[in-house]
Amino acid sequence: MRRARPGAPPRGTGGRALTSVGAGSGFDRSRTTERGDDRTTRPEQTVVKEERTPSKLWHITLSVSGAATPLSEIRRGLEQLAHDHPFLLTSRYANDHAEIRYWEEARDLHDAAAVALRLWGEHRSTARLPPWEIVGLEVIDRETYHQRVAEGYGPPPAAPIGVHPY
Repeated sequence: MRRARPGAPPRGTGGRALTSVGAGSGFDRSRTTERGDDRTTRPEQTVVKEERTPSKLWHITLSVSGAATPLSEIRRGLEQLAHDHPFLLTSRYANDHAEIRYWEEARDLHDAAAVALRLWGEHRSTARLPPWEIVGLEVIDRETYHQRVAEGYGPPPAAPIGVHPY
């Protein structure tokens, strides 16, 4: 019995594809059963491709809030976050809250939301962000984002790309 995490490939297989052994084109199950012999035909290998869910683009709006902090520190932190996280589109900030908008590539909404919820905490020390907490999260797919914008009720443009005060 092999002990490993579910879905993990056997050790030493690297990125090889899974294979299965077919019975072969000359195999006739009824003849073998009737004759009662245990002879088998030469196995035929079939390559089974792994199914991968294609990733999609998700528009993320992350809202954070907390104790009042000097605007210069918030701006510097958000600019560093934009440098560390290159897909950051725009940030708006005040002394006690901020909103960050960006595109995230993920397999599904759950993955996009999980990454978004970790963004602030993971970059808090490196970008020297204030110790604020996440108070809002919106994750929508690309089609919904463009539909909202086209119909005029989408997220209002925060400002040109970059970091800006409210």
